[in-house]
Amino acid sequence: MGIIDLLWLFIIFASLSPMFKQRLLEMERNRLIRQLEKKRGSRVITLIHRQETMFLLGIPFSRYIDIEDSEEVLRAIRLTPEDMPIDLILHTPGGLVLAAEQIAHALVRHKAPVTVFVPHYAMSGGTLIALAADKIVMDENAVLGPVDPQLGQYPAASVLKVLEQKDINEIDDTTLILADVAEKARRQVFRAVKQILTANGLDEQKAEKLAEALSSGQWTHDYPITLEEARDLGLPVSDEMPEEVYALMSLYRQPAQRRPSVQYIPVPYRREDGTRGGRR
Repeated sequence: MGIIDLLWLFIIFASLSPMFKQRLLEMERNRLIRQLEKKRGSRVITLIHRQETMFLLGIPFSRYIDIEDSEEVLRAIRLTPEDMPIDLILHTPGGLVLAAEQIAHALVRHKAPVTVFVPHYAMSGGTLIALAADKIVMDENAVLGPVDPQLGQYPAASVLKVLEQKDINEIDDTTLILADVAEKARRQVFRAVKQILTANGLDEQKAEKLAEALSSGQWTHDYPITLEEARDLGLPVSDEMPEEVYALMSLYRQPAQRRPSVQYIPVPYRREDGTRGGRR
């Protein structure tokens, strides 16, 4: 076999190798999903958006909750018997309000128990979806976030502040239009959150209070709502995360970079005496 033949074999192998690796990765993900389904007697659905950046001609792209996501999740829910629990593994920075609301309302309508697992974070629209669950399981370091609407780069609540702080004759027409849209958006999100919470069995007064806290803009949009704070807000949260969820998340890794920003030996450590290290 000549050098040219070897070169062609190398090119073919190099071009097919990523496809084989991706296929093996999908098989391992499906194996873990099925393992968790058998363990919990449920349908497991994943909605995982890594903040990976795929550079195409120097332009970064990131994934968020979109209409395609809601279409797929709704299809999975329709394929699930009404008496079968649903487990949704959620890892997302948020996304389109319409898509998040569709998923949330579909989960609320499902008759069997719904559990949402948040191993790392579920912000904005992700939190809206989590509110539809009968139980939210969070890692002890995981966070949720506010669901206050955003108008492009501006929070709706901040746009409305302009009306309170300036005379209306001093405000330009564009800001007035933005303020009108902001008021509608905030009212719509408040109503959606309240509907989801009350449909899920929460007392109407408590639902109003929680909806106001999450949608009014009292925090910045990236404010991290921790496990403890979520519990204080009255959300049905737990920290009993199955190991299968962590294992599954490890199969959704960030794409390789030129230089890793985080590096460690990926095995659990124990001290030689068999105890775990602790703070003094």
